[in-house]
Amino acid sequence: MLKSRVKWSRRCWLVCLLIIGAVVSIIWSCNNQQFYQRPIGKVVSVQVTHQQKTQDQFNNRDQQFKQRVTLQIMNGRHRGQRVTTNNTYSKSGGMDQKYRRGQQAFLTQLRSDHGQLTANVTGLKRDTTVVVLTWLVILLLIIMMGKVGVFALLSALLNVGLFIAAIQIDIATQAQYILPIFAGLSFLMALATLTFVYGWNKQTFATLLATMLGVGISLGTFLLVSSLTNERGIYYEAMQFVTQNYRLLYLAEIMIGCLGAVMDESSDILATMFEVKRLDPQVQWRKLFAAGRQVGQTVMGPLTNILLMIFLFSTLTNAVLMLRNGNSWGYTFSMTMSLGVAQSLVSGIGIVVTIPVVSLVTSLLIAKEGTK
Repeated sequence: MLKSRVKWSRRCWLVCLLIIGAVVSIIWSCNNQQFYQRPIGKVVSVQVTHQQKTQDQFNNRDQQFKQRVTLQIMNGRHRGQRVTTNNTYSKSGGMDQKYRRGQQAFLTQLRSDHGQLTANVTGLKRDTTVVVLTWLVILLLIIMMGKVGVFALLSALLNVGLFIAAIQIDIATQAQYILPIFAGLSFLMALATLTFVYGWNKQTFATLLATMLGVGISLGTFLLVSSLTNERGIYYEAMQFVTQNYRLLYLAEIMIGCLGAVMDESSDILATMFEVKRLDPQVQWRKLFAAGRQVGQTVMGPLTNILLMIFLFSTLTNAVLMLRNGNSWGYTFSMTMSLGVAQSLVSGIGIVVTIPVVSLVTSLLIAKEGTK
C-alpha cells in the first residue's frame, strides 16, 4: 500500500513538473520572435477593402476578398515599426490565408521605400500550436500509461532522430543507396520501439524477427508482381516535386509504411502466445500456433481497413480538386490514389502473410522453452 502511494506521489510530482514545463514552453513560443531570421509581424488591424464573387470555366463558385493588413514588426532591425500590406484570400481557403487581429505572421521582401516600410505577408507563425499539441501528447502518455508511456515517448523521439539521420545520409550520398539506407532504418526503428516497450527478451526477439520477415515478404511480393506486370497501373509521376529515383523512393515508402502495420499485428499475436505459454508451460506448439492464428484473424480486418482509409483519405483533397476541375474519375484515381492504393495492398499482404509466419516461428521458438 505504501509503495503504491509513493509511486502515485512520484507520478503526480512528475506531471506537475511537466505542466510547469508546458506553460513555460508555450509562453516562450509566443515570445521567441528574436530567434527567427525571417521577419515576423503581429496583426494589429485588418480591413476588407474589396470582395467579389468568382466562377471558373468548370462552374466552380467562390468568393474572393482583399484585406488591408497592418502589422507591428516583432524582430529584426525594424522591430517596433508598423507595415501595411495587402492580402487576397478566398472563402474556400484552398490556396490562401485569411488574417485576423492578434495573429503572428511571417513577412517577406521587407524593405524601406522612401521612408515607408513595405512587405508581403506569407503565412502564419504556428509553432505555439505545435508546442501545445506536443505537450498534450506527452502529458496524456504519462498520465494514462505511466512508465510505459515514458518509454513509448522515448522510442518515438529516437525513431524521429533515426528518420532524420537516414534522410541526411540519403542526401549526402546523392540517393545512391536508398534501399539499404531505409532497410537499415526499418530494422533500427523496429528494434528501438520493441526494446523500449518490452525490454530485450525472447518476446522482443521473436517480434523483431517476425516483423522483418513480414516486411520482407510483402516487399518481395510487390517486386515480383511489378516485374510480371511491368508496373502497369503504377504512376510514379504522381509523386510531385521528387528529384530522386521515383521507384526506389516509393519502395522505401512502402517499406516504412508496411513496418508499422506488421509490427503492430506481430505484437498482438506474440503477446497472446506468450501469455498462453505462461499459463500452460507444457503447451504444444500446435496449440500456440492456433492461438496466434486466431488473434491474427481477429485483428487482420480492422487493421487492413484502417490502412486503406489512411492511404486513401490522405489523397482526398487533391482528388476533390482534380474532380472539380473537370478530370475524369479514372484519371483522378491514377494520378492521386493509385500509389496509395498499391501501398495499402502491399501492407495488406504483409498483414495477411505475417499471421502464419509469426505464429509458426514463435510457436516453434517457445513451445519447449520457458518464457522470461
